Amino acid sequence: MTRRAIATGLFAALVLWLVTAGAGLVPAGAAAPSRSSSSTGSNLPTWWTKYQTLLRQTNNPTSARTTATLTADANVDVSNEDGPQSETSIAVDPNNSSLLVAGSNEIFRLPMRGYFSSDGGSSWGAVDLPLPSASTTNGTDFGSDPGVAFDTQGNVYYSYIVVFFNRSFSSIQGTEVAVAKSFDHGATWPQVTFFNFNSGSGKFNDKPMIAVDTNPTSPHRDSVYVAWDNASLNAGKSSTNNVLLFARSTDGGRTFSSAAPISPTTGGPNAVIGADPYVGPDGEVYVAWHDVQHNQLVTASSFNGGTGFGSPVVISPTLVAFDDAIPAMASRRALLYPACDTDRSGSAFRGTLYCSWMDETASNGSDIFVSRSSDRGASWSAPQRVNNDPAGVRRDQFNQWLSADPVTGAVDLSWNDARNDPNDTETDIYAASSTAGGSHFANVKVSTAQTDESSANPCADAGNQYGDYEGLVAFGGVFHPVWTDGRLDCTIDPSTGQPIDEEVFTARVS
Repeated sequence: MTRRAIATGLFAALVLWLVTAGAGLVPAGAAAPSRSSSSTGSNLPTWWTKYQTLLRQTNNPTSARTTATLTADANVDVSNEDGPQSETSIAVDPNNSSLLVAGSNEIFRLPMRGYFSSDGGSSWGAVDLPLPSASTTNGTDFGSDPGVAFDTQGNVYYSYIVVFFNRSFSSIQGTEVAVAKSFDHGATWPQVTFFNFNSGSGKFNDKPMIAVDTNPTSPHRDSVYVAWDNASLNAGKSSTNNVLLFARSTDGGRTFSSAAPISPTTGGPNAVIGADPYVGPDGEVYVAWHDVQHNQLVTASSFNGGTGFGSPVVISPTLVAFDDAIPAMASRRALLYPACDTDRSGSAFRGTLYCSWMDETASNGSDIFVSRSSDRGASWSAPQRVNNDPAGVRRDQFNQWLSADPVTGAVDLSWNDARNDPNDTETDIYAASSTAGGSHFANVKVSTAQTDESSANPCADAGNQYGDYEGLVAFGGVFHPVWTDGRLDCTIDPSTGQPIDEEVFTARVS
């Protein structure tokens, strides 16, 4: 069989699974929005496009704030590397807010990319993350889907998946979860743990997100938590249903518990995506995700350090079934996922949970929403629209992230936003903040140049584009969004003669 035939077969198998997972996902009696993927489920895993890129290379070598009180500082190019980077995460050292670590996908090369700053994000160094040996003779592998988090000792953890292939990238041989650890604020990553290996193409580990218990008085202080979805490429078998998995480490990331399902595993086909673990002020562990099969965002709670979880509680129903076809993306689709955090400050709202997401609306395009819980996830408020562009005009917002400031209790978000383009294709980065309680959100434009990842831009990375999410972290009245930026898409690096393509950018917002 030719390489092209093998790749086509794997692609068809994955699309078949996604189509099956997405079928019938709009609740009875509810009309799907015109641009929602109510039945197609066509958003492939982020690593799939990187796989296709490498396959092509193998075959072709060539107080409630009610007014705009936010200030965004200069945009900083974090990655400074030729070729596209996408999908971002960022964390801050709770002992020294000048120390930041970020991560991103590195599309044209195999490893993940790590970034580190010691001056509050004004300048950055970069390093590759470790990869394991190939699973077979002459095989190869790459990393995808970054997540970063600090502990209370100043160590930082970086979660990602490893995807194994044969030498020519024409056959998937398995996936596993990786958690690397840095003892020097992201400059080196000498410790890495690989776990939950799935052989072959029947199952794949996807989108691992990470959290660490940084509460000084918690009985589970510095425990490391990872959650991800484990999907099937083989549709139609109840034994291969999609499931949300969770693992924890109590020894500084050297070992992790066996992966345990925390989403329902019975009752017919299941489809879940976008896990996000987050930790309460007393060591409570929460994991939120998108229950695709039932069109709803849910969260599960653990009050014993992640040893066991209660039944999922609905945060909000959703209109978008899996992802949303928006003009700002040429071929990918905007994934619907939760980004959540808890107020761990000394404010009156200490212990409040916040979850954010993107969803389609009847007349605004896609908007960013936040809901809150004051009873440890047992019930949730009605969704609140965060972006403040005029209602009734179709402008899309997507790829949001949320961080609750552990010092002030402020609720901070950032996202991609097309409000300034009449064609709804070119995007800026916008940010929003509310004082503790999260009831009124001021908005501010953060980016100083627009990104165009639509079909109108011949230089756009048509496969990866923005990726499926962007990052944000808040601490002490300052927050740092980090994002995929296309302002240099058509620029040639004069020192190498190569296209610069998408870069990772950040800015300081206060």
